Amino acid sequence: MARINTNIASLQAINRYTKNNNSLNTHLERLSSGLRINRGKDAPAGLIASETLRSEIQGIRQAIDNTTRADNVINTAEGALSEVSSLLLELQSLTNEAANTGALSRQEIEANQLQVDSILNSINRISNTTQFNGVKLLNGSLDYITSGVASTAIDVLQINSAKLPDNGYTTVTVQVTGSAHLANVTFNGTSIGTSAVTIEVSGNEGTEQLSFAAGTTASAVVFAVNALKESTGVSATNTGTSIVFNSTAYGSNQFVSIKTLEGTFTNGKDFGQDATVSINGTQASVDGLKASVRSGDLDIELHLDPTFGTTVSTAGTSFQITGGGAKFQIGSRVNRAGQIQIGISSVATTKLGNPVTGYLSSIGSGGNNSLVGGNTVQAQKIITEAIRQVSTIRGRLGALQKNVLETNINSLNVALENVTASESAIRDADFAAETAALTRSQILVQANTSVLAQANSNPQNVLALLQ
Repeated sequence: MARINTNIASLQAINRYTKNNNSLNTHLERLSSGLRINRGKDAPAGLIASETLRSEIQGIRQAIDNTTRADNVINTAEGALSEVSSLLLELQSLTNEAANTGALSRQEIEANQLQVDSILNSINRISNTTQFNGVKLLNGSLDYITSGVASTAIDVLQINSAKLPDNGYTTVTVQVTGSAHLANVTFNGTSIGTSAVTIEVSGNEGTEQLSFAAGTTASAVVFAVNALKESTGVSATNTGTSIVFNSTAYGSNQFVSIKTLEGTFTNGKDFGQDATVSINGTQASVDGLKASVRSGDLDIELHLDPTFGTTVSTAGTSFQITGGGAKFQIGSRVNRAGQIQIGISSVATTKLGNPVTGYLSSIGSGGNNSLVGGNTVQAQKIITEAIRQVSTIRGRLGALQKNVLETNINSLNVALENVTASESAIRDADFAAETAALTRSQILVQANTSVLAQANSNPQNVLALLQ
């Protein structure tokens, strides 16, 4: 065919040249960017999957950063608490030394009191100044805020962790379904008989031997037993017709043992009973009147008031946790599952201890349990309780670091590796394949250029017909 108005061969060559040139540009773009998908038209479904994975990758990376930062916060608190623990141990030593009044002068005890005052000031300073990025850690600002706690039902309340809804509160309901009991041994009578009596009184704190003359009244026996209750853990009451020996604390670990060594009295041994308590419908772990529940949403410890803990009540008592605590976002998505919350109570001397035993501040100069006041037995009980409280806080923070934060970082790193690999497989360019395709496209473009030149020259053959 010898037409010159329409060069079909040239059009075909141009069409192929355009396609091959576009392919060449695509491969050049992929090799330049390193990405197989640079815009939606490259792979619509692949782009959607890739962007979803990219979002997840960013969430995982931020979660790792958040977890690392949370670990730094805990490390800061732990370092300060370690110093508080050391100071409390020093207080323990000074109190023990001050109790040795037979070998110490008044001036030496006063010198010990000066050291005690200095240590108490140091503990308060640590409590008020320990901070991370301007956030105070040990002054109680990270403790939980409660409302409606009935003092007639709960003597001591410690909330270790509670997941609160955003701008909301959580209600905690405590019910006593089984009452606590003291260990109990009864002597029926109003006085010692016609012969002298020697008895052995034993309890959780120790054993003492008491001797009573014939005819000793019940009130005198009760007075003698109660005078030693700190040593035995056994108290006594006179009912008018009998003497009742009770353990000084509630619980199945408490016992009272009365053994007659001489004369006629009574023999018996009895153990106490723990209360049966439910907290928000969950059966609590109970030791006497101390109840605790640990779950993913609530970690709480409380000491029931004896009146409440010894009375079965289906209504129970309720209070609200309205705020507070430290919230850490350690998951890749912002939801309850990706958050942990923990309360860090104050370690000030006015907070260490409890209302039953007393507070650490009371062992300072002018306090009810100061060393110069001579009440070293009670002072040491307070210090022992303070040491327990601080060590418990450190233990909880350490468990959070070891079992939550460290494992979370490890799992997130594995997830980041796998998700990044998946995203890379979808979006990143395979340089070996792209280089081979680029070479093919270059050759085809060069060939198309040559063919197009020949196709454009074909119409000139018509000139031969005009000669």
